[in-house]
Amino acid sequence: MLLRLKILSIILLLLLPVYLVFNSSAVQVTGRLLGWPSGTIVYAREQDSTTLDPALAQEEESYKVISNIFEGLVRFKPGTNEIEPSLAETWRVSSDGLVWTFYLRRNVKFHDDTPFNSEAVRFSIERQLSPQSPERATYASFIFGMVDKVQCPDPYTVKFLLKYPYAPFLNNLAMPNAAPIVSPSAASTLGEKFGEYPVGTGPFCFHSWQKNKNIVLRANKDYWGNSPEYGSLVFKVINNSRLRALALKVALVDIIDGITPADARFLQEKNCPVYQTPGLDLGYLGFFTHKKPFDNLAVRRAFSMAIDRSHINSVIFKGACVEANGPLPPGVLGYDPGTRAIPYDPSGAKELLAQSGYSSGMKFTLITYTNTRPYNPAGGEKLAAAIKADLATIGIETEIKAYPWQQYKEALLKSEGDAYLYGWISDNGDPDNFLYTLLSSSQIESGLNTSRYKNSEADQLFIRAQQEPDPGLREQLYKKAEKIIVEEAPWFFLNHSLKFAATSPGLEGFTLNSNGTTQLSRLKKNR
Repeated sequence: MLLRLKILSIILLLLLPVYLVFNSSAVQVTGRLLGWPSGTIVYAREQDSTTLDPALAQEEESYKVISNIFEGLVRFKPGTNEIEPSLAETWRVSSDGLVWTFYLRRNVKFHDDTPFNSEAVRFSIERQLSPQSPERATYASFIFGMVDKVQCPDPYTVKFLLKYPYAPFLNNLAMPNAAPIVSPSAASTLGEKFGEYPVGTGPFCFHSWQKNKNIVLRANKDYWGNSPEYGSLVFKVINNSRLRALALKVALVDIIDGITPADARFLQEKNCPVYQTPGLDLGYLGFFTHKKPFDNLAVRRAFSMAIDRSHINSVIFKGACVEANGPLPPGVLGYDPGTRAIPYDPSGAKELLAQSGYSSGMKFTLITYTNTRPYNPAGGEKLAAAIKADLATIGIETEIKAYPWQQYKEALLKSEGDAYLYGWISDNGDPDNFLYTLLSSSQIESGLNTSRYKNSEADQLFIRAQQEPDPGLREQLYKKAEKIIVEEAPWFFLNHSLKFAATSPGLEGFTLNSNGTTQLSRLKKNR
């Protein structure tokens, strides 16, 4: 039976292009031919998850599934980076910012019927931070590194005592990695298999996993919130973007993501709703500001004026990106749509170079990576070649050195060459994770501030914003810092990724999130 279903699915996908030519409407029952029961929603994606253990997850494909099995004390509001209650109903922060108290929901149970309580929260955190399990600490030091103690005054109250005030802590707790896991006794029974047999409190329970094929979840009928209106959720792997689009067109699947702009246009023409959102990331050209010639602000600005950002995004990235006007992507606190990046002005760039002693041109070395990245779908070498062509028009000769990803990161730590292509994918959606992490002088030694950029005024703004609990005041501080960074140009801001997803016409309630979480319990299938 399974062999026949596999053969049938392959035949259907191979015949889809022919089918679409001669048929204007999708076959609504084809999904059942693949063996899914009625009341199932199928989500097709490019790759499988690597783990379903929140402590071990590192990439978006794992987060998509984890965020439906598990929940945090707080979560991101659908479609935003704002925080709302989840397993904690309310919380308060002490006036000095050092004590965070969360009041938990009552009568919440894990999928194995054990109670959710404050001890489960403490156990989950200590499990990640345990020195006996360093392999579990993928994001533990980032999420919980500022925590000194976790106290449980009663079963429904958790207190975090911080080592220092840290306003982004709330965003950290909304990350899928921070989700409380099943009770200590149940976790010890599962041991290392927890990542393959996860037990959470979320709207879906784990059912089965065929690696690189399907992950099947079942609706949690005992969910503390509104239970899903459908019985099963399947995450299916279809590696090819066009095949995912065709599968959606003929109702083999209900949701797809990771599609190209061309596939998005194709689906729009077929009346399938298409969603898009900028990613929480940034691609940029970085300058080593501690070395000549880029210790000179005028030279950095000249290079920025010589590169045609619009051409790169439209031609090299084929519309799969959003132009960046500064270091923060849209949707992040402090992002200012009115910020004006250094404009494209080759003539002005020549003048600046001449004023800096380079009237006859110059030569520099640009290092890059050989692979593609979420913020660079074209790959490092193609992007470097486009930048080289732009700079040649103002008399700059570029030597390009490209390395595989891991070797490239080693070259960055050594500050090899004069400038580099790089990017950043946010962990928690907070501006601190971009500005302080990547541009604070205190992060030079750690290697995160790869440009070795230093500005004392910006440093002070980063720290004040990091400790300020009021979002409005934080936003003002970050906007001031952004103006300094744009003016001083330690980076040439290129782009943010553009994520696409699409659904079948009869599906309601889908939201495409930029932060890697995918909350699917509110979907409705109207057929």
